[in-house]
Amino acid sequence: MGLLLNVHRDDLTRVLGVLPALKNPTVSPLADGDWVALNTILDETTVRRIIPRLKEAGAQGIVEYPLNKIVM
Repeated sequence: MGLLLNVHRDDLTRVLGVLPALKNPTVSPLADGDWVALNTILDETTVRRIIPRLKEAGAQGIVEYPLNKIVM
């Protein structure tokens, strides 16, 4: 599963502490410089388990999307 979420920079460390990834999530700046978007890949069971924890850590606008294939 792919997971995309927005995080205020003040909450970034807490969200990264919750968020596992194959290596590290991609962190991209948003138009509002106080916010970033995180994009990562997780297994489906992990996504369902950590979404509440991500929200508690400050993540917003969480989007879960299916993946067709991962090329490593």
